[in-house]
Amino acid sequence: MTERDSRPVNCYDVVWVGWRAARPFEVPTSIVCCAIAFGRLVTAICLGLVLSSVPAPASGAELNVDAINSAEPSGNTFSADKPTPAGIRLQVLLDRAHFSPGEIDGKFGENAKKALRAYAEAQNLPSSDKLTGDVWKKLTADDRPVIANYTIAEKDVSGPFLHELPAKMEEMQDIPNLSYASAREGLAEKFHMGEQLLAALNPGARFDHPGDTILVVDTGGQTKNSAKADRIEVDKSRQTVKLFDKSNALLGFYPATVGSEEKPSPTGTLKVTEISHNPTYRYNPDYHFKGVRSRKSFEIKPGPNNPVGTVWINLSAEGYGIHGTPSPGKVSKATSHGCVRLTNWDAERVANQVSKGTSVAFIGHPPS
Repeated sequence: MTERDSRPVNCYDVVWVGWRAARPFEVPTSIVCCAIAFGRLVTAICLGLVLSSVPAPASGAELNVDAINSAEPSGNTFSADKPTPAGIRLQVLLDRAHFSPGEIDGKFGENAKKALRAYAEAQNLPSSDKLTGDVWKKLTADDRPVIANYTIAEKDVSGPFLHELPAKMEEMQDIPNLSYASAREGLAEKFHMGEQLLAALNPGARFDHPGDTILVVDTGGQTKNSAKADRIEVDKSRQTVKLFDKSNALLGFYPATVGSEEKPSPTGTLKVTEISHNPTYRYNPDYHFKGVRSRKSFEIKPGPNNPVGTVWINLSAEGYGIHGTPSPGKVSKATSHGCVRLTNWDAERVANQVSKGTSVAFIGHPPS
């Protein structure tokens, strides 16, 4: 692999050892990296979901199976600060409809509101942060339970898991796999959930014993939207990504982190030139990024906690791409360095619906 293969990508997400089991968090946006995205397609995993029909452990009096599956919007049923039954049900229904709320945490935050507005617009209904009866009626046409039982498999707990991840980027190059920090982290990502919500639905669970049954949200399993996208629209103002087919019908909506004032995303229309699953991250010393002292190129191995996550979609402007992240809870909530960052599962969805040559239009202006 030659130096000319290096491509700068998004803001570098590191891990602060000792914080939440070495879970990644966002670092100052002055730190940027370069990457070469390549890898292998990960074999799909059968999730073995079984719809839940039995009473379940609850976190407090609210978060139980019946309350979540039957939740209806009324009064103060949504909260931006804590998970609620209605918040969980709404996020799952939006995710199933391919209007991603990002990480499902049960809260009615900005990403959930973005997805709600986009869904209403796609249904030719008034777009608003408030959930109307007409929109709810459309969403609940899918009346399947949103909570499911899942039996932890051997593969979920076999690892290997990261014991710790160095804060310095240079020290990551010798780690053989940027894997999950725990079985809980992997399970949460498998079901598009935040780790806190997974823990709240399963108080006392350790998530490390095969055969144990836990509660998860059911976003419809790993079914894929088979329709191919004709074009991608990246909105720098709204921090969103949309996929459209040839008839201009909206195929998918995703919250994103798109550029920053310091290093804005490109303007105009680019094209997809390459799609790499399970990419390797490569640092290019020619960029002299703050926080990186190395004057030699080096690689960071693949894995979900790789700085670009599990997918890299290369674009025709040098150094720009659409990719995943090790920090799904930070998507659309922190600036990036020019690229387009999605949750790993949303990046994988996009990758499955685009191909080499798909156009990518950047519109709007970065938020001030």
